[in-house]
Amino acid sequence: MERLKFKLLIAYDGTRYQGWQVQKIGTGVQEKIEEALRKIFPSVGRLHSSSRTDTGVHALGMVAHVEIPKTEFRMSLEKLALAINAHLPDDIRILSASLAPTDFHARFSATGKQYRYFVWNARAMNPLQRFYAWHVPHPLDMAVMRSAAKTFLGKHDFKSFAGTRNYEMESTIRKLTRCEIRKSGQLLTFYIEADGFLYKMCRGIVGTLVQVGRGKFSVEDVQHMLDARDRRVAGITAPAHGLVLWKVFYKRTR
Repeated sequence: MERLKFKLLIAYDGTRYQGWQVQKIGTGVQEKIEEALRKIFPSVGRLHSSSRTDTGVHALGMVAHVEIPKTEFRMSLEKLALAINAHLPDDIRILSASLAPTDFHARFSATGKQYRYFVWNARAMNPLQRFYAWHVPHPLDMAVMRSAAKTFLGKHDFKSFAGTRNYEMESTIRKLTRCEIRKSGQLLTFYIEADGFLYKMCRGIVGTLVQVGRGKFSVEDVQHMLDARDRRVAGITAPAHGLVLWKVFYKRTR
C-alpha cells in the first residue's frame, strides 16, 4: 500500500498530560493526535516525534511525522492541519502540515533542538504565568548566572544534570551550542540549544543556574559538577511547567 509521509509542526499545553508518549496510565499528547488522525484516516499507524517531553512540559515547536495511505488521503494539503485540529482538544494544535521526503524522520533527521525555560523572579507570582513559569521569589545575581551558563557551552558529559533512567544510556555526552539568559522585567528566559538532550537535562541545568544566582553554588562549582558525572553533586531539577520545546532544527533541503 502506497503511503504519503507528512511532517507536522505541533504545539501543546502540557499541563493536563503525562508527557508526549502514549501512556499505560494517564494520557499522552501523542495518543490524542493519533486518535484524531484515525478518525480521518482509519489505517494510520504510529506518529513518530522528534522528542519525548515529560509530564507537564509544553511545546511550541514539536515536530512529528506520520504516514497516511494514499488511497485515504482525499483532501488538499492545505486542509490537513485544519482537519486534524477539528478532532483535537483546545490545548493541542497542529500548526502546519507538509509533505515530507520518504527518508525524513522527525527524530533521526533532527540536527538539534531549542528549549526555553521561564522563571518569574518576583516576590509575588504572576497568576497568569502560574502554569508556564517557575516562581522564584528570591533575588538572583544575573551576572553570576550568565557567567555560569557559559560553562555549559561545548561538548560535555551531562550525566550530573540528567534524571536517572531505569536503563543505561549509550552516551551522556551532548554538545550545547547556546545557553543564554535574558531578562524582561520580572520574567527570565533561559535559551538552551544542543544537538540532543538527556532526560530532565534542561531542568537540571536551569535548577543549578538558579541556585548559582542565589549564591548556593559558585561558577567554579558548575565545572566540578560536570567533571563529577554524578547527579547527586549538581543542583535541583527545575519544575516541568516552566519548560517549552521551542524549536527542532533540521538540515536545509533544496
